[in-house]
Amino acid sequence: MGYPAGMDPRRGIGNWIWRDRPHGADAPGRYYARPVRDASGDLLAVDILCRAGTVSAWRAGPDMALAWAASRTDREGARLLAQLRAIGIATTRRVAPPLVMGIVNVTPDSFSDGGKAETHAAAIAQGDRLAAEGAAILDVGGESTRPGSGGVSLEEEWRRIAPVLEHLVGAGHTVSVDTRKAEVMRRAIALGVPVINDVTALTHEPASLPVVAGAGVEVVLMHSQGDPSVMQQDPTYDDVVLDVFDWLEERVRACTEAGIAPGRLVIDPGIGFGKTWHQNLALLRHLPLFEALGCRMLVGASRKAFIGWLTGVETAGDRLGGSVGAALAAVEGGADIVRVHDVAPTAQALAVRHAAVHGLPAAPRG
Repeated sequence: MGYPAGMDPRRGIGNWIWRDRPHGADAPGRYYARPVRDASGDLLAVDILCRAGTVSAWRAGPDMALAWAASRTDREGARLLAQLRAIGIATTRRVAPPLVMGIVNVTPDSFSDGGKAETHAAAIAQGDRLAAEGAAILDVGGESTRPGSGGVSLEEEWRRIAPVLEHLVGAGHTVSVDTRKAEVMRRAIALGVPVINDVTALTHEPASLPVVAGAGVEVVLMHSQGDPSVMQQDPTYDDVVLDVFDWLEERVRACTEAGIAPGRLVIDPGIGFGKTWHQNLALLRHLPLFEALGCRMLVGASRKAFIGWLTGVETAGDRLGGSVGAALAAVEGGADIVRVHDVAPTAQALAVRHAAVHGLPAAPRG
């Protein structure tokens, strides 16, 4: 297989220039801190990136990284120090097991399972089953955002999901609603839904941000480039990892300024939403960078097209092995939540990984 000019996904981002020592403390550019951790989460080092046309990178010990950031007196120095604090210099990343978010699509046209849970009864049964299989969160959506999809009206989206939300919330499940519409968010929150999952990070409608800010719920801020109807038509970035980071950093800032505490925010780099296969792989490879945003991270790569490109499996529903592999890679990169179609095998794989890395759970099953 051939790779686009200048891009070899085996190396991540092709235009990062690795150096033995940092620029001077007053060097211009935009700076980023990427933690380097071992499998158990202990911080080993920090990669400091400087974006000034090209991207320069160098690796430093935690103390050296702090000292270098503190030596700067400009806005970028303060920004870099904030990232280092978010990483938690000289600390161990929390080792709580990652959460599995199960997908409940109440749509006829989702890319993988459209129509399988189109009726209310089928969607309710699917949600109950996924919870029993280990889904800590059930993500209910009534509007497909697959590549090339069009939108649906507010009332049609609500007709599809309202009975499903009401049942799953009433059954005691933790439910998120996958929507771009402020009024759907408001109605779902009124039913007791505690999590909003918005593929536009509260940018699709001006009312979305105040609705969420005033409700005290959690929100997933996902990056996407372009509307779903056109997002896969030649998505272009200067550097996909840093561009996505910058965009999410701005959304986190807007949300916190609106009164949403960082603990209520979850960021999602948006695998498959306005990204080519090699851009998706670059994001997966460099997920640790997003820890510097100071929020929990969700990754949704289940059954997506880049898995098919890598494996030659054309049918989305047949990409179980690749999807589990992507979930494991996401958790290795720092994801706190993985959004998946196949809950049982994913939960099983994550349980084994967690036990192997962090030790057996207090009360193993069986």
